[in-house]
Order: sequence, then structure tokens, then C-alpha cells
Amino acid sequence: MKIAKYLLFVATLSGSARSFAQQLPMPRNIEVAYQKGTRQADGSPGKNYWQNTADYTIKVQYDPASRRVAGTVEIDYTNNSSDTLKQIVFKLYPNLYQKGAPRANGIDPKDVSEGVQIERLNVNQEPQDVQKLRMENTNMTVRIKPLAPKQKGRFSLAYHYQLNAGSHNRTGQVDEAGAAFLAYFFPRIAVYDDVDGWNRIPYLGPQEFYNDFCNFNVEITVPQHFVVWATGDLKNASEVFTKKYAKRLQDAEKKDAIVAIIDSTDLKRRDITAKNTQNTWKFEAKNVVDFAFATSDHYLWNATSLVVDPATKRRTRVDVAFNPAHKDFEEVIHFARKTVEAMSYTFPKWPFPYSHETIFDGLDQMEYPMMVNDNPVATREDAITLTDHEIFHTMFPFYMGTNETKYGWMDEGWATIGEWIISSIIEPKLVDDYGVQPYSMMAGTEVDLPITTLSTQQTGAAFYLNSYPKPAFGYLYVKEMLGNELFTKALHTYIRNWNGKHPLPWDFFNSMNAGAGRNLNWFWKRWFFDDGIPDLAIAHVQKNGTQYQVTVEAKGTKPVPVELNITYADNTTSKVKRDISVWEKGNTTVQVEFTPTKAVKKLELKGTYIPDTNPRDNVYEVK
Repeated sequence: MKIAKYLLFVATLSGSARSFAQQLPMPRNIEVAYQKGTRQADGSPGKNYWQNTADYTIKVQYDPASRRVAGTVEIDYTNNSSDTLKQIVFKLYPNLYQKGAPRANGIDPKDVSEGVQIERLNVNQEPQDVQKLRMENTNMTVRIKPLAPKQKGRFSLAYHYQLNAGSHNRTGQVDEAGAAFLAYFFPRIAVYDDVDGWNRIPYLGPQEFYNDFCNFNVEITVPQHFVVWATGDLKNASEVFTKKYAKRLQDAEKKDAIVAIIDSTDLKRRDITAKNTQNTWKFEAKNVVDFAFATSDHYLWNATSLVVDPATKRRTRVDVAFNPAHKDFEEVIHFARKTVEAMSYTFPKWPFPYSHETIFDGLDQMEYPMMVNDNPVATREDAITLTDHEIFHTMFPFYMGTNETKYGWMDEGWATIGEWIISSIIEPKLVDDYGVQPYSMMAGTEVDLPITTLSTQQTGAAFYLNSYPKPAFGYLYVKEMLGNELFTKALHTYIRNWNGKHPLPWDFFNSMNAGAGRNLNWFWKRWFFDDGIPDLAIAHVQKNGTQYQVTVEAKGTKPVPVELNITYADNTTSKVKRDISVWEKGNTTVQVEFTPTKAVKKLELKGTYIPDTNPRDNVYEVK
């Protein structure tokens, strides 16, 4: 999710987990996981690593007129843990809108509802008394007969609720004509993991999500003329589309060119979907952490595809579905395609992992597996940065399965550096400095907490700084220090270790160390765990003959690159840059030397991605 700007003012890797804990602070509940062997000090999953999973069969009916969501969910749940489970915790995220539910932000009183109504619940085919279910807002706990390790349980539910019309928090009705984006629309089993057991953290609105990797077979029934876009692959295109549109979709999956699946003329003809009162759209998604869908009877649809894996020639289809009134979305198909291409070939240089990606014209700035819910924006630059930011989340958290609820920086920080890098690929003239100035202004204030502070313990500016710009700086500085090739090797080590699993921060740090072949804990600790500010100054300038020797002082304890900008008498410029390795030894000064070929007028410490809390001492005027 992207928070809009206007809302804010080699060491050898051997030894025990405890030896690493002495280098990086590690809470004792996390250390237990390493002691139990579910995680290893080299960054890889331990021999005792496990995670639970489930197969979901969902049949849901959505009525755009009444906004009623009604469905059934069949869940085949596998307990891969070493524990016998005596209860199952369900997540009922739409209960954010339930009367009396705690929430961090206010909602329109018209959207207050009765929440999710459970009509039926069977556990291993045994009916449960739904009147006695233990409801705690967005959590529902169900006591069961003990489910032993490596055993399966079957849960069957029928439910309904009313989708919110306003107060659009990631999901809800999009416009009065019936377009809607439906996320968190089904009861799901919470994560049970090797650190916290059941994830009982309530959903209050700001923090994001943590779900297991599961398989989904979903049938979505909507009225005639309504098209459905969703996570997963559409399995019955020939049944829900008329022949012409099914063929266009099929062609788009094979072509590099932009294909108009639905254009303005098609909308007028209203011959797009099968001539049934209701059509049921069938989707299948495997090994994903979530499932979302969107629907409209008046949206345009552009599509294209590209090869994302040259080794296998596998292609990804890119879709943009949007209201014809929103002209800013007309170019989004190009931005989205370039983002998928850049992710596959440049950064993180990993083949885009899914068969399609849909950008839906909605009312938020939020990501889902294979889906993005993006609002219209005012400028082309905003459209570029929003599009690439949300698509970049495909890797983090969806491919990597991080716990966004606790560690927002493990996904938002990556989306931010992805935005910085890919925006300039899409538009070379665009300098995307999202988050740089806010951190420079607020670093060292009482809202500036260590990055590794749990996201659940932060709000407002603290949450923003620690989720977005600060971790992005950390990733970028390591990238510059290691160089593109070695950084990519380290990042790919992390991805290979943990894709499809649930990495902790220490798994990330240790994987990067292992992949780089260097112990980077000196930086991880100072940037991610410690307090401090970024603050460089020009302490002294000495000229020896034709050579300049500039002493740069680190007045703050946050290690940042040194970028010395040189302005000459003729107003031309050059720069000398040193990466963060110059601070590795704990020194507080560094010498930067250069020999100009013409008269120097001014020296200044400045860089787009180098925050500084006190830039007044960064300038030296040559006299």
C-alpha cells in the first residue's frame, strides 16, 4: 500500500543462533525458533521448519444493487506444525465495519453493519451451534476435537455480509454505478506459526495482513453484463464471455501489443458477457496468500503480455480495467507492462511469478496477489509511481509471505525502493524522491523509532517513516555498497530461501549476509535496530597544490553515503561519491580527495536519496 504524500507532513556464517543474536538484537521469543531448528543462522529455513496450509473452495454471490455478499467456504486445512491444535482461529476482516468493533480510523456511520453473519459451520462434517461461536470482532475462535500434527481438518461455512458503500478501506463499492473491489470477503483460517502460534492480532485498519500460502478454487456469481477480474486464472472464459471477447482475451495472452478487450463501443453494445441473468466466473489460484476480485459493467479493459522468463518463455498478461471517465488510466497499461518487465529483468531481476496482473480503477492504493486496487490520480508522475509501487508488492509480500502486520518494512520498504528505481526506467526524466524529505525533517524526533519496532506499536508519522523511506534507504545503501551483481546474488539468496514461506527480519538479514559472503551486521544494526539520525557536514577543506582534501564528518550515527557535489566557476558541476562502507569501522570522519581541472566555486554534500537533518553545514563556498 502506498500512503499518499498529501497525507503526511564476509565473515564466516557458522555457529549457533545465539552467536548471531549477540551481533543483532534478537527478542527471546524469536530466539526460541532458532533453538528449535525451525530457522537457521545462515538465513535458510531450519530442518524443523513448517507452515500450515489449506485448500479453499469458495462460492460467492455478489449483488451490486444491494451490496450483499453471500457465500460458502469449504476449507481443507493441514496442520503441519509439531503441535496438536485444540482450536482454530478464523479471520473475519469485514468485521472492521461491525457495530462496536474497535478501529483506528473513523468510518461513515452509514457503513456500520452487523458484520459477517455465520449461517452455518461444520467441523469435520459435525454441525456447530453458530449462536455460541466465540466472536472477538475480526477474530473468531472455534474449539475443535484435537487436530494432531500432520493431520487434516475440514471446515464448512455459509455466511453473508453487506459490503461498505463508502469509508473505502482497501475494499468496498467504487461508484454508484455498481463497480466494486472485494477483498477479505470470506472467512479464512488465521496463520499458526513457529513464533507466535495463532495470529490473534485484530485488524484495526492501518496495519496490513499475514496469511498462509493456500490454494483457491473460487466461483463468483454476478448479474449479466458484469465482468469479473480476480486473483488466479479464469477457467471458464468461453462460458462467461461471448465468443468475440473470449478470443480477444486469449489473443492478449500471446501478444506483446496492447489489446482492447473491452472498448467504448463494446460498452454501448452490451454484448460482452453470456446472456444469462447471472453468470458464474470460475477462478483457480495455487500457492497464494490471498484472493480478491473486482467487478463492473461499465469499465474499459486493456491488456498485453510479455515474456517474463526467457528460459521457459513463460508470459505474464497485464490488465488494466478502468472507468472511461478517468483519463489518467489510459497510460497505466504501459506503466504496468514496463513495471513487470523491469521487475523480471532489472530489479529484483526475478521472473514475475504470476500468470497475470490486473490494475483495477478503484478507490485505494492497495495490492493483492495478481491484483491492484488503485485510485485515480492528478498527474502522470503520480500514475507512474503508484502503479509501479503497488505492482512491486507482488514480490514483497506475496511471493515472500512476510508478516505485514508486525513488520510493515519488510514489504513497504521494498515497494518504495522498487518505485524509486522503476519510475526512472519508465520515465527517465522523473526523479522520484518519495519519502526522502519527510525523513530528513522528522529523523531524531520523538516520532522517529527504530525500524524494527513492531508495526502494531506505531501510528501516523512513525509508522510511515519506518515502513516506507527508512528501510528503502537501507536496502538502497547496501545495493550501492555491494554493487548490482553481488546485491542481486544476495537478494536472490533471500528469495530462494524464503519464497512461499514466512521469513522473519533475522532470516532476511542472515540470508543477505550469506548471499553476499559478507557479514553486514554492522550496518543492519545501526540502520534497522538503533536510534540515530543521518547528518553529514563538511568539517574542513584543505587545498594542497591542485588537490582538494575535504573532511566529511558524520555528526549523526546513521551511516549514509557521501556525495560531494562540486560546482566550478563556469557553473558546470561534477561529483565524487563514496558508499556506506566508509563508515564500517565506526569512524566519524572520512577524507574525500579530488583534483579539479578548473576553478572551484562551491562544494556541497547532497544526494537525492541521502537524507540529512541539518543541511546548513553541508555547503562550503570557495573563496
